[in-house]
Amino acid sequence: MDSPAVPAPRTPRVHRSEYADVPVVDEPIHEAVLARSTASHPDAVALVDATDAGASATTTYAQLDARHRKLASALVASGLRKGDVLALHSPNSVLYPVVFYGASRAGAAVTTVHPLCTAEEFAKQLADSGARWIVTVSPLLDTARRAAGLAGGIQEIFVCDRADGHRSLVHDLLAGAAPEPARPAPDPVPIDPAEDVAVLPYSSGTTGVPKGVMLTHRSIATNLAQLHPLVPMVPGDRILAVLPFFHIYGMTALMNAPLRAGATVVVLPRFDLDQFLRTIERHRITGLYVAPPIVLALAKHPAVARYDLSSIEYIVSAAAPLDTRLAAACSARLGLPPIRQAYGMTELSPGTHMVPLATENPPPGAVGKLLPSTEMRILRLDDTDRDAEPGEEGEIAIRGPQVMKGYLRRPEATAALIDPAGWVHTGDVGRVDDDGWLYVVDRVKELIKYKGFQVAPADLEALLLTHPAIADAAVIGVHDTDGNEVPKAFVVRGPGADLGVDEVMAYVAGHVAPYKKIRRVEFIDAVPRAASGKILRRELRLREKDQT
Repeated sequence: MDSPAVPAPRTPRVHRSEYADVPVVDEPIHEAVLARSTASHPDAVALVDATDAGASATTTYAQLDARHRKLASALVASGLRKGDVLALHSPNSVLYPVVFYGASRAGAAVTTVHPLCTAEEFAKQLADSGARWIVTVSPLLDTARRAAGLAGGIQEIFVCDRADGHRSLVHDLLAGAAPEPARPAPDPVPIDPAEDVAVLPYSSGTTGVPKGVMLTHRSIATNLAQLHPLVPMVPGDRILAVLPFFHIYGMTALMNAPLRAGATVVVLPRFDLDQFLRTIERHRITGLYVAPPIVLALAKHPAVARYDLSSIEYIVSAAAPLDTRLAAACSARLGLPPIRQAYGMTELSPGTHMVPLATENPPPGAVGKLLPSTEMRILRLDDTDRDAEPGEEGEIAIRGPQVMKGYLRRPEATAALIDPAGWVHTGDVGRVDDDGWLYVVDRVKELIKYKGFQVAPADLEALLLTHPAIADAAVIGVHDTDGNEVPKAFVVRGPGADLGVDEVMAYVAGHVAPYKKIRRVEFIDAVPRAASGKILRRELRLREKDQT
């Protein structure tokens, strides 16, 4: 009797970039970013402190290069060794790149720390990363000290400015050093770009315990080369760095990419709307890289009309979903081309998709096209590892040279994210159109399943933001008395708005299918968000749990 025929394995439906592959960049990140810019225009302004009106506000490429080399030598002389982890705990400043590239040149991996974290949160990151060194600023020193005491193992805490009992980068480690020789000295330690970790950011924790993401010199340097064809920064560009450098989006788009291109980075330590707008006007900013909350402010806030923003040539939004109507309103108000979106995740260094600046009329809602040397699959949402049909929604999976080395000391978590064929299962739901544009629908784990129907929180949030009396909103799934998961909206009223629960529910019900209706509403003072702009749904779920 013949044995039953075994079905042939399915060939994966792989989407590939329409752009030519880029060579893998096997250089340490400090060389990949600074070497060519410093050599070609050493006297050009690399960094501007937008909070300082004096002459000390600017740093040239020659000065940045010299300072990071001096700091690397000082760190090595202090006892830092290759493979050590240095925790960088600071808001944005012109010293942030000096510390990052200096530590990198000395052979350390930099774990970037949220400047507003608690001592307990900081201590967990120190202990998990195995950090031995901390660089902070005097206003945050108390938190750093308490974290170091809780974690143990910290050899020294440096401050960027000045504080009793601690060595200062400016006044001690960088002071009085001799000028660099005409030819750069060799690196203090050899670096293997393919294996050595350059930066160790921690995942946001919106869907689980924060984990150290091991990004090598090769992965982050190559990702810069992948991004360049779609968003070609050039000398003379002026980029406003208001999103935090500690987040991989800010580190890539606002620090590494513009400095690699020889552009000028104008640095702000935090987002304050009037200061942000004043800085754009004063420094004639040409490119803005932002998150959706800033797009919302630019589209709706009356203060925008008081400033001259005519120097802006383009806006890129990433890190969280951007509603198409909000994007259009912002572009129309500022008289700009359509806002470009980008897509990625920390574990992907971070970029995989970008709406090219050269595209005149990108389709609304698209987050971009595949970067060079990047592959993608759209997987069915039934856990079969089969590809979705063309145009069908599914989980986005990515493969390319920008994929992380893995989660630090978490092989099981790494294996759960990256399959044996090298595909990163992002947990994001998306679809691809016939022209290769990617549209991100939502997170797999954040989809609300109402009586078998899938409801995307991002869709409801975008709709809520169109209500003139709603300043911000977030949606999660909660359970009703029958055990059904239903959408609940957390709503921030606009200034002076008189808005009730019934009005919110009726507004949504008038615009969506019945199964997508908001079933519960709670008014709150502010939607919890990560520094990148992502909604921290986990905090809302914990809030809901505490109330039940």
